[in-house]
Amino acid sequence: MRSDPVIVIGSGLGGLAAAIRLRARGHQVLVLEAMDQPGGRAAVFKQDGFSFDAGPTVVTASYLFDELFALVGRDRRDYVEFIPVDPFYRVVFPDGERFDYVGDEDRLLAQIAAFNPRDVDGYRKLADHARRIFDVGYTQLVDKPFDRFTDMLKIVPDLVRLGCWRSVYSWVSQYIADERLRQVFTFQPLLIGGNPFRAPAIYALIHWLERKWGVEFAKGGTTAIVGAMVRLLGEIGVEVRCSSPVTEIEVEAGRAVAVRTGDGARIACSAVVSNADPAFVYTRLVAARHRRWNRDFVVEQRKLSMGLFVGYFGARGTWPQLAHHTIILGRRYRELLEDIFERKILADDFSLYLHAPTRSDPSLAPPGHENFYVLSPVPNTLGKIDWEAIGERYFATILDFLDAEHVPGLKDSIVTRRHITPQYFETTLRSHRGAAFGPEPLLHQSAFFRYHNRSEDVAGLYFVGAGTHPGAGMPGVLSSAKVLERVMPGPQQRVPVPGPTRVTRAAS
Repeated sequence: MRSDPVIVIGSGLGGLAAAIRLRARGHQVLVLEAMDQPGGRAAVFKQDGFSFDAGPTVVTASYLFDELFALVGRDRRDYVEFIPVDPFYRVVFPDGERFDYVGDEDRLLAQIAAFNPRDVDGYRKLADHARRIFDVGYTQLVDKPFDRFTDMLKIVPDLVRLGCWRSVYSWVSQYIADERLRQVFTFQPLLIGGNPFRAPAIYALIHWLERKWGVEFAKGGTTAIVGAMVRLLGEIGVEVRCSSPVTEIEVEAGRAVAVRTGDGARIACSAVVSNADPAFVYTRLVAARHRRWNRDFVVEQRKLSMGLFVGYFGARGTWPQLAHHTIILGRRYRELLEDIFERKILADDFSLYLHAPTRSDPSLAPPGHENFYVLSPVPNTLGKIDWEAIGERYFATILDFLDAEHVPGLKDSIVTRRHITPQYFETTLRSHRGAAFGPEPLLHQSAFFRYHNRSEDVAGLYFVGAGTHPGAGMPGVLSSAKVLERVMPGPQQRVPVPGPTRVTRAAS
């Protein structure tokens, strides 16, 4: 390793976590961000006195943030506060019935009994099985690299024994008979870009992860996490340089030696860690002559996650009956998912995720107002949908539905609004084909079969974030930075990392 810095491309949560871990090990690090603010998918839109988190809103396994700050002698609580959310999610069915998905088992079982008493014992068995999957799929494997096929072969017996070859929906159905409860316990793969009817049951570990550590929200929104991490990086000597899109990774003798940015600058580096979509990096930033394995046609063969339509709106008034997180299910479940993932058509109906962060933090909106975002899974840009033409109309249809069914009086109360579509993911976020979560989490696109954390084409090129192992979601992208420590060598000469500049936490 030379004395040139490690370049981290992208300042999403994975890139920021990687930068902290690299600096803690003694690397000189420079983070380059294409957008005019840090955060990537976790950017923020500030508009008319409202603060809208652009992307991720659900904090799970928050200990991973604690680890990052502790690596350099800090206490995460001095930088950002996490607030428990209860219920984790409220699931609302088309007939108006609802299920509050909570961490307390007694409350959970009581609700299951109200839907179908016979499913109570089934849920107990489901939860125990999810715990055993978690003990293997998360505890043992989430921060382990899968560079070699033999790494995959070692875990196959455990995966087979645990039934992880089944789809999440099939796996849940062996324990739960009520169709509504099946939906309650199978929507989680959608949070990481997966179709519950195709995502392997190893992702049932999400259920136990939430049961184990709960669901939290960052006071100030997810952007407060980004701000805390950027502040920490500044304190330990890492620059996060915005409006600096990388346009090329320069390769000499098979090794990454520099990057070029949109303003024509060339920055020499000892290594490159990409938080950008691996498909974009390979097809747009690394010349074809340097790629033996990840050629364009190979990249295009991968199945991609769905796209997202996200509408942001601020409204005058409050709706205290709403939960922080609400999953609004449509009348079709399997068929709607087929429209999104396979047929890639924009259906007339939808299922929605409604985020009401002012339930937990009123400061995100002006006094007496509410801050919302509503997310609708839609096809990625392979669906050839003209969002410029229909985006505003689609948003209006969603708002009409929310006003009529869930947030009475909403339409007349809206004071500001905006939306993003899969085109935003493809252009602004540079996500291949507008896929919001990179490759779809399928059995043949997980672990060894996902993009590797260490490039097999270019020495000194590494990946973190949603597109690489272990996958999307906050625990996944933060854990990818832990994998990085296992595959990337340390600096030849360790550079001291500055210690805490002050103690801000009062003694207890």
